[in-house]
Amino acid sequence: MDHYTEEKEIDLSRLVRALLSKLWVIIICTILGAGAGFGYAAYMITPLYSAEALMYVNNSAINVGNTSISMSDLTAAKSLVDTYTVILKTRNTLEDVIKRNNLPYSYEELKDMIKSSPVNSTEVFGITVTTTDPAEAEKLANSIAKILPEKISDVVEGSSVKIVDYAVIPKGKTSPSIARYTVIGAMIGLLISAGWIVVKELLNDEVKEESDLNSAFPGIPVLASIPDLTDKKGKKYGKGKGE
Repeated sequence: MDHYTEEKEIDLSRLVRALLSKLWVIIICTILGAGAGFGYAAYMITPLYSAEALMYVNNSAINVGNTSISMSDLTAAKSLVDTYTVILKTRNTLEDVIKRNNLPYSYEELKDMIKSSPVNSTEVFGITVTTTDPAEAEKLANSIAKILPEKISDVVEGSSVKIVDYAVIPKGKTSPSIARYTVIGAMIGLLISAGWIVVKELLNDEVKEESDLNSAFPGIPVLASIPDLTDKKGKKYGKGKGE
Protein backbone atom coordinates (compact mmCIF):
# COMPACT_ATOMS: atom_id res chain seq x y z
CA MET A 1 0.00 0.00 0.00
CA ASP A 2 2.99 2.33 0.48
CA HIS A 3 3.77 2.11 -3.19
CA TYR A 4 0.14 2.60 -4.16
CA THR A 5 -0.51 5.63 -6.30
CA GLU A 6 -4.10 6.78 -6.62
CA GLU A 7 -4.98 6.97 -10.27
CA LYS A 8 -8.48 7.02 -11.68
CA GLU A 9 -8.79 5.32 -15.02
CA ILE A 10 -11.51 6.57 -17.34
CA ASP A 11 -13.76 3.74 -18.43
CA LEU A 12 -15.26 4.77 -21.77
CA SER A 13 -17.83 2.01 -21.71
CA ARG A 14 -19.02 3.26 -18.34
CA LEU A 15 -19.37 6.79 -19.69
CA VAL A 16 -21.31 5.53 -22.70
CA ARG A 17 -23.67 3.62 -20.42
CA ALA A 18 -24.14 6.72 -18.30
CA LEU A 19 -24.98 8.79 -21.39
CA LEU A 20 -27.42 6.19 -22.65
CA SER A 21 -29.11 5.91 -19.27
CA LYS A 22 -29.63 9.68 -19.27
CA LEU A 23 -30.50 9.94 -22.94
CA TRP A 24 -33.86 11.46 -22.10
CA VAL A 25 -32.09 14.30 -20.29
CA ILE A 26 -29.93 14.97 -23.35
CA ILE A 27 -32.95 14.97 -25.66
CA ILE A 28 -34.90 17.37 -23.45
CA CYS A 29 -31.95 19.75 -23.09
CA THR A 30 -31.35 19.66 -26.85
CA ILE A 31 -34.99 20.54 -27.53
CA LEU A 32 -34.93 23.31 -24.93
CA GLY A 33 -31.71 24.70 -26.40
CA ALA A 34 -33.20 24.68 -29.89
CA GLY A 35 -36.30 26.45 -28.60
CA ALA A 36 -34.19 29.06 -26.83
CA GLY A 37 -32.15 29.68 -29.98
CA PHE A 38 -35.30 29.99 -32.07
CA GLY A 39 -36.94 32.37 -29.62
CA TYR A 40 -33.83 34.53 -29.32
CA ALA A 41 -33.46 34.87 -33.10
CA ALA A 42 -37.16 35.40 -33.78
CA TYR A 43 -38.06 37.80 -30.97
CA MET A 44 -34.90 39.24 -29.38
CA ILE A 45 -32.77 40.25 -32.38
CA THR A 46 -33.83 43.15 -34.60
CA PRO A 47 -34.03 41.89 -38.20
CA LEU A 48 -31.85 43.56 -40.83
CA TYR A 49 -32.53 44.00 -44.54
CA SER A 50 -30.05 44.57 -47.37
CA ALA A 51 -30.51 46.21 -50.75
CA GLU A 52 -27.85 46.28 -53.46
CA ALA A 53 -27.26 48.55 -56.45
CA LEU A 54 -24.76 47.56 -59.15
CA MET A 55 -22.32 50.00 -60.76
CA TYR A 56 -20.00 49.63 -63.75
CA VAL A 57 -16.52 51.14 -63.85
CA ASN A 58 -16.15 53.20 -67.04
CA ASN A 59 -12.61 54.13 -68.05
CA SER A 60 -12.54 56.64 -70.87
CA ALA A 61 -9.03 55.53 -71.77
CA ILE A 62 -10.57 52.33 -73.13
CA ASN A 63 -12.08 52.65 -76.56
CA VAL A 64 -15.14 50.42 -76.40
CA GLY A 65 -15.40 50.35 -80.17
CA ASN A 66 -11.90 48.97 -80.44
CA THR A 67 -11.84 45.19 -80.31
CA SER A 68 -8.15 45.16 -79.31
CA ILE A 69 -8.68 46.03 -75.67
CA SER A 70 -5.61 44.91 -73.78
CA MET A 71 -5.54 43.05 -70.53
CA SER A 72 -3.79 45.99 -68.91
CA ASP A 73 -6.78 48.19 -69.79
CA LEU A 74 -9.15 45.78 -68.08
CA THR A 75 -6.83 45.51 -65.10
CA ALA A 76 -6.77 49.28 -64.82
CA ALA A 77 -10.57 49.37 -64.88
CA LYS A 78 -10.76 46.75 -62.13
CA SER A 79 -8.26 48.63 -59.98
CA LEU A 80 -10.54 51.65 -60.14
CA VAL A 81 -13.14 49.69 -58.18
CA ASP A 82 -11.01 50.00 -55.05
CA THR A 83 -10.56 53.71 -55.69
CA TYR A 84 -14.29 54.24 -56.13
CA THR A 85 -15.00 52.29 -52.95
CA VAL A 86 -12.78 54.68 -51.01
CA ILE A 87 -14.53 57.69 -52.56
CA LEU A 88 -17.89 56.11 -51.76
CA LYS A 89 -17.15 55.98 -48.03
CA THR A 90 -15.60 59.43 -47.71
CA ARG A 91 -17.21 61.95 -45.39
CA ASN A 92 -17.89 64.26 -48.31
CA THR A 93 -19.96 61.65 -50.15
CA LEU A 94 -21.88 60.23 -47.21
CA GLU A 95 -22.69 63.58 -45.64
CA ASP A 96 -24.17 64.62 -48.99
CA VAL A 97 -26.29 61.44 -48.93
CA ILE A 98 -27.43 62.26 -45.39
CA LYS A 99 -28.29 65.83 -46.35
CA ARG A 100 -30.24 64.98 -49.50
CA ASN A 101 -32.27 62.24 -47.80
CA ASN A 102 -32.66 64.07 -44.47
CA LEU A 103 -31.36 61.06 -42.58
CA PRO A 104 -31.11 60.81 -38.78
CA TYR A 105 -27.72 59.08 -39.03
CA SER A 106 -24.23 60.41 -38.44
CA TYR A 107 -21.43 59.88 -40.92
CA GLU A 108 -19.99 57.01 -38.86
CA GLU A 109 -23.38 55.27 -38.53
CA LEU A 110 -24.10 55.45 -42.25
CA LYS A 111 -20.59 54.28 -43.10
CA ASP A 112 -21.09 51.13 -41.02
CA MET A 113 -24.33 50.40 -42.92
CA ILE A 114 -22.62 50.36 -46.33
CA LYS A 115 -20.51 47.67 -47.95
CA SER A 116 -18.99 47.70 -51.41
CA SER A 117 -17.19 44.92 -53.27
CA PRO A 118 -16.48 43.84 -56.88
CA VAL A 119 -18.77 41.25 -58.43
CA ASN A 120 -16.80 38.12 -59.37
CA SER A 121 -13.59 40.13 -59.97
CA THR A 122 -15.21 42.12 -62.79
CA GLU A 123 -15.48 45.85 -63.50
CA VAL A 124 -18.90 45.74 -61.86
CA PHE A 125 -19.16 46.42 -58.14
CA GLY A 126 -22.07 46.35 -55.77
CA ILE A 127 -23.19 48.91 -53.21
CA THR A 128 -25.02 47.16 -50.38
CA VAL A 129 -26.92 49.06 -47.69
CA THR A 130 -28.17 47.20 -44.61
CA THR A 131 -30.78 48.73 -42.28
CA THR A 132 -33.70 47.68 -40.11
CA ASP A 133 -36.15 49.02 -42.72
CA PRO A 134 -36.26 47.31 -46.16
CA ALA A 135 -37.68 50.39 -47.89
CA GLU A 136 -34.97 52.58 -46.39
CA ALA A 137 -32.25 50.15 -47.51
CA GLU A 138 -33.52 50.35 -51.10
CA LYS A 139 -33.81 54.15 -50.99
CA LEU A 140 -30.30 54.68 -49.63
CA ALA A 141 -28.65 52.25 -52.07
CA ASN A 142 -30.23 54.01 -55.04
CA SER A 143 -29.45 57.43 -53.61
CA ILE A 144 -25.78 56.53 -53.24
CA ALA A 145 -25.74 55.11 -56.77
CA LYS A 146 -27.03 58.44 -58.12
CA ILE A 147 -24.72 60.66 -56.08
CA LEU A 148 -21.52 58.63 -56.52
CA PRO A 149 -20.89 59.39 -60.25
CA GLU A 150 -20.68 63.13 -59.67
CA LYS A 151 -18.40 62.65 -56.67
CA ILE A 152 -16.10 60.43 -58.69
CA SER A 153 -15.96 62.84 -61.64
CA ASP A 154 -14.77 65.56 -59.25
CA VAL A 155 -11.87 63.40 -58.06
CA VAL A 156 -10.84 61.00 -60.86
CA GLU A 157 -10.37 62.53 -64.30
CA GLY A 158 -11.24 60.42 -67.32
CA SER A 159 -13.18 57.85 -65.32
CA SER A 160 -16.73 57.48 -64.13
CA VAL A 161 -19.29 54.90 -63.12
CA LYS A 162 -22.63 53.96 -64.58
CA ILE A 163 -25.61 52.34 -62.89
CA VAL A 164 -26.04 48.77 -64.06
CA ASP A 165 -28.96 47.82 -61.83
CA TYR A 166 -30.97 49.78 -59.29
CA ALA A 167 -31.67 48.35 -55.86
CA VAL A 168 -35.10 46.91 -55.10
CA ILE A 169 -36.90 46.52 -51.78
CA PRO A 170 -35.67 43.24 -50.25
CA LYS A 171 -38.36 40.63 -49.74
CA GLY A 172 -36.57 38.75 -46.98
CA LYS A 173 -34.34 39.70 -44.09
CA THR A 174 -30.60 39.35 -44.22
CA SER A 175 -30.20 38.48 -40.57
CA PRO A 176 -30.61 36.85 -38.19
CA SER A 177 -30.82 33.31 -39.56
CA ILE A 178 -33.44 31.59 -37.41
CA ALA A 179 -32.33 28.15 -38.61
CA ARG A 180 -28.70 28.88 -37.70
CA TYR A 181 -29.55 30.09 -34.21
CA THR A 182 -31.87 27.11 -33.69
CA VAL A 183 -29.10 24.65 -34.59
CA ILE A 184 -26.58 26.49 -32.40
CA GLY A 185 -29.02 26.42 -29.48
CA ALA A 186 -29.62 22.71 -29.95
CA MET A 187 -25.88 22.00 -30.04
CA ILE A 188 -25.30 24.05 -26.88
CA GLY A 189 -28.09 22.19 -25.08
CA LEU A 190 -26.69 18.84 -26.20
CA LEU A 191 -23.10 19.65 -25.20
CA ILE A 192 -24.04 21.08 -21.80
CA SER A 193 -26.25 18.13 -20.88
CA ALA A 194 -23.76 15.52 -22.12
CA GLY A 195 -20.88 17.31 -20.41
CA TRP A 196 -22.81 17.49 -17.12
CA ILE A 197 -23.54 13.76 -17.26
CA VAL A 198 -19.91 12.87 -18.02
CA VAL A 199 -18.51 15.10 -15.26
CA LYS A 200 -21.03 13.75 -12.77
CA GLU A 201 -20.08 10.19 -13.69
CA LEU A 202 -16.34 10.91 -13.41
CA LEU A 203 -16.80 12.44 -9.96
CA ASN A 204 -18.93 9.53 -8.76
CA ASP A 205 -16.92 7.43 -6.29
CA GLU A 206 -19.57 4.77 -5.79
CA VAL A 207 -18.51 1.18 -6.38
CA LYS A 208 -21.06 -0.36 -8.67
CA GLU A 209 -19.20 -3.30 -10.17
CA GLU A 210 -16.29 -5.59 -9.34
CA SER A 211 -14.36 -3.97 -12.17
CA ASP A 212 -14.52 -0.64 -10.28
CA LEU A 213 -12.54 -2.20 -7.42
CA ASN A 214 -10.04 -3.77 -9.79
CA SER A 215 -9.39 -0.48 -11.51
CA ALA A 216 -9.22 1.52 -8.28
CA PHE A 217 -7.00 -1.00 -6.44
CA PRO A 218 -4.94 -2.88 -9.02
CA GLY A 219 -3.07 -5.88 -7.71
CA ILE A 220 -5.38 -6.39 -4.74
CA PRO A 221 -7.71 -9.37 -5.25
CA VAL A 222 -11.41 -9.20 -4.43
CA LEU A 223 -12.03 -11.70 -1.62
CA ALA A 224 -15.82 -11.83 -1.78
CA SER A 225 -18.83 -10.20 -3.37
CA ILE A 226 -22.43 -9.82 -2.23
CA PRO A 227 -24.89 -11.07 -4.84
CA ASP A 228 -28.11 -9.26 -5.69
CA LEU A 229 -30.74 -10.97 -3.50
CA THR A 230 -33.67 -9.66 -5.48
CA ASP A 231 -34.89 -11.15 -8.74
CA LYS A 232 -36.37 -9.19 -11.62
CA LYS A 233 -39.85 -9.27 -10.05
CA GLY A 234 -38.63 -7.80 -6.79
CA LYS A 235 -39.03 -11.04 -4.78
CA LYS A 236 -36.31 -11.99 -2.35
CA TYR A 237 -34.64 -15.35 -2.17
CA GLY A 238 -35.25 -17.53 0.90
CA LYS A 239 -38.89 -16.54 1.31
CA GLY A 240 -41.77 -18.84 0.73
CA LYS A 241 -44.98 -18.04 -1.10
CA GLY A 242 -46.88 -17.61 2.09
CA GLU A 243 -44.51 -15.02 3.50
